[in-house]
Amino acid sequence: MSVIYVGIDVGKRKHEASILDETGKQIGGSLVFNNSHQGVEKLLHWVASLGASEVIYGLEATGHYWLPLYTFLTAASCTVKVINPIQSDSLRNLYIRVTKNDRKDSFLVAEVLRFGRFTETKIPDEPLVQLRELSRLRVEFMQTVGDIKRRILGILDRIFPEFPGCFGNAFGQAALQVLKTYPDPEQLANADLSELAALLKKYSNGRLSLDKAQQLKERAANSFGVRYGFDAFTLELRLLLEQLEFITGQVKQLDEAIINLMQEHQLILSVPGVGPVLGAAILGEIGDISRFENAKKLRAYAGLDATVYQSGTFEGSRAHLSKRGSPYLRRALWIAAGTARLRDPALKAY
Repeated sequence: MSVIYVGIDVGKRKHEASILDETGKQIGGSLVFNNSHQGVEKLLHWVASLGASEVIYGLEATGHYWLPLYTFLTAASCTVKVINPIQSDSLRNLYIRVTKNDRKDSFLVAEVLRFGRFTETKIPDEPLVQLRELSRLRVEFMQTVGDIKRRILGILDRIFPEFPGCFGNAFGQAALQVLKTYPDPEQLANADLSELAALLKKYSNGRLSLDKAQQLKERAANSFGVRYGFDAFTLELRLLLEQLEFITGQVKQLDEAIINLMQEHQLILSVPGVGPVLGAAILGEIGDISRFENAKKLRAYAGLDATVYQSGTFEGSRAHLSKRGSPYLRRALWIAAGTARLRDPALKAY
């Protein structure tokens, strides 16, 4: 037996493998094995017992469950092909119209390998994977920060609507410290003027002091906020402020880690509008740029290509962005473009 193709249907806790020879004949039925060292050793022993001169493993890049299996097999010097699920789906429609099970899925992956008509998913270098993961987590944390801020403003609208108007930034350090210290407008109205002024001066780097303290006390004393359900609102406000502080601190940790990783990728920082955070997101999402044959395909991956609508002799002329591909990459490019437009004279004029 010369070449065999091992198709693996990847699962969370168990995988299933099927083997085809060069003629497409299935060999040895199928094997279910655990997602563990012992499980993969069982697979390797099963494959080795067939005595093939060459073994090619294939698995779909679905979710993240394939990565430990891929890492183990490559460490064992196996030839592993990671396949785009779209390509095996097209074959699935040809062979199986209704039913779907793991055995048939692993068979189809092996069949895709045998045909050789697939685009292999390239695994980016480890530093790029780290940049991608940290950047995505940062985006999720920042979305959470935005949600918390909106909830805080919603509470202030009810119990102290005058407060946000006292500051240029309702979430600056001075404003947040005042809220943490005096979450109740009544407490703020009765606060010691000199203590409040000292707090403002400390957390505004000397920009705010006595005048702002007097303004806050006056507005708190005459607040139009409601007292109905007040205890619940103040508790919610305190907890949200604590959560905001905690997640903001985590974002700072992510920024430090990203900046450290970006020491090896300084070239992208020369692009107008791109700093370490956006640069990390762009590099992490693109990964190995050689997997894109041209700029058109990279643009499509970012979802920045135009949609095309044609029917008969009609051709739509008002195309929109497809917004397919990586939303994280599209977001990073959009923010970078907006920043560059404001700061770079040539781009601003364009």
